[in-house]
Amino acid sequence: MITWQWSRFADLTVAQLYAMLALRQEVFVLEQTCLYPDIDGLDPGAQHLLGWRDADGKPELVAHLRCLAPGAKYEEMSIGRVVTSPAARGSGLGRELVAQGIALACQLHPGHAIRIGAQAHLERFYASFGFVTVSEPYDEDGILHIDMILSA
Repeated sequence: MITWQWSRFADLTVAQLYAMLALRQEVFVLEQTCLYPDIDGLDPGAQHLLGWRDADGKPELVAHLRCLAPGAKYEEMSIGRVVTSPAARGSGLGRELVAQGIALACQLHPGHAIRIGAQAHLERFYASFGFVTVSEPYDEDGILHIDMILSA
């Protein structure tokens, strides 16, 4: 069972922030062998969705995404840094994470579209939520990406 936590950056504890950055590093830098600036200056202005599960009585972060307000990165609001722990994959957690993120983002910024910069191989996954591709594939840090929008 996953416990969802939606927090402003300033409300994260040091341990929660550490777990968030460690998960992103594990997947985006090490697993995907992609050297890029994960700490990009946008986290402090973002809302963060964290998914925790119990691991022998201790909370373990298994999912994360961040939501940026309209104008912070794109004209639209944005969901990004969508990540699930390798140990939790195959359980539908990624689908639950994105659904939770969309619902909560729409509550934060009603009436605004959501833009994502998605890894191109995940196009069908995001399309299943209603996202529509609005760009040609482009290289971002050695990985093909596409821009997609979910209309308000």
